[in-house]
Amino acid sequence: MQGVPADESVLPWLEPLLPELIEFRRDLHRHPELSRHEFRTTDRLSAAGLKPRRLEPTGAVVDIGQGPIALALRGDIDALPVLEETGLPWASTNHGVTHACGHDVHTTTMLGIALVLQAMHEHKPLNGTVRILFQPAEETMPGGALDCIAQGVLEGVPRMLALHCDPRIEVGKIGTRIGAITSASDTVKIQLTGRGGHTSRPHLTEDLVFALAEIAVNVPAVLSRRVDVRSGVSVVWGQIQAGAAPNAIPASGFLWGTMRCLDREAWHAAGELLDEVVQQVAAPYGVQIEVTHFRGVPPVVNSESETTLIETAARGELGPDSVVLTPQSMGREDFAWFLQEIPGAMLRLGTHTPGSNGVDGEEHYDLHRGDYVLDERALGYGIRVLAAAALRTL
Repeated sequence: MQGVPADESVLPWLEPLLPELIEFRRDLHRHPELSRHEFRTTDRLSAAGLKPRRLEPTGAVVDIGQGPIALALRGDIDALPVLEETGLPWASTNHGVTHACGHDVHTTTMLGIALVLQAMHEHKPLNGTVRILFQPAEETMPGGALDCIAQGVLEGVPRMLALHCDPRIEVGKIGTRIGAITSASDTVKIQLTGRGGHTSRPHLTEDLVFALAEIAVNVPAVLSRRVDVRSGVSVVWGQIQAGAAPNAIPASGFLWGTMRCLDREAWHAAGELLDEVVQQVAAPYGVQIEVTHFRGVPPVVNSESETTLIETAARGELGPDSVVLTPQSMGREDFAWFLQEIPGAMLRLGTHTPGSNGVDGEEHYDLHRGDYVLDERALGYGIRVLAAAALRTL
């Protein structure tokens, strides 16, 4: 039997579903759940008419179509421990937790694609199967993607696509790039111990605060000279703590921060150098050093073929000017683990309403902020682009 044509427009199939999908997204936004606690979110997928295979402890997979898997699509489902400040009627009812990164849109986009493809398949069978993954725990390190891979979600999958909301891009457009689209990201903690003492006699101590300051300034500088500058290695400290009195040199203290890198090979090289550089910088001060390097995720590296697939689908659905080149982000994304196994690509979904400003008057709302508000029209555009990409693959 002849299958659904690859160039058939998604819009007529989507339009009757959009009001319900918008309400579904608003319901998710009212009830955000943190990583590996997305139980209600997972249950809602079944209630929406799908028959997914549940993952453990949360998340789900649903296959649409018939025959071998041609493509997988991934949407992440967890929220952030951020207090919502939008004042929207559908604002979070879970105090201190909100979908400040747009994962409610990602989840609903995947639901919409599943429902559209299922309706098309029932009308005229699809020539292959699309696997849709509702992935938990993206906001954790090293990410729920590894749990999903361990549970077999990539078995038989030749390629994979995903999307991420982007408030820098106008609604109705998507951003793409070939190669690394995100950064590798690790967490680094450096603990120092030594003899404390009076600040009037630093020569009788291991001046731990001075050593911490030297590490904070010089470790990023030294790494930038030991690793290819084109790789964009960046060490930024988020916390430095030592002491409790102005006239006492403490006996312990620590630095805590992140190391990011734009290149997969340089990520490995910088990680191997980190301990050596810290030891060298701190050596003159006689302190005891413990470096704890929490490996995070590699960069998301978009393949040329899958990026072209996305761009072709977007131009077919949204128009010839709908694709823009997006800069590489220094943020991390555990979708990278999937692309370590199979080729794929991630697109940036525009969520910015032209002419609108943030709550504080800034040009754009930003991700991971309590006042992040997106243009809900983005939901339909995301569904159309990735559903069209799936049809072209089939």
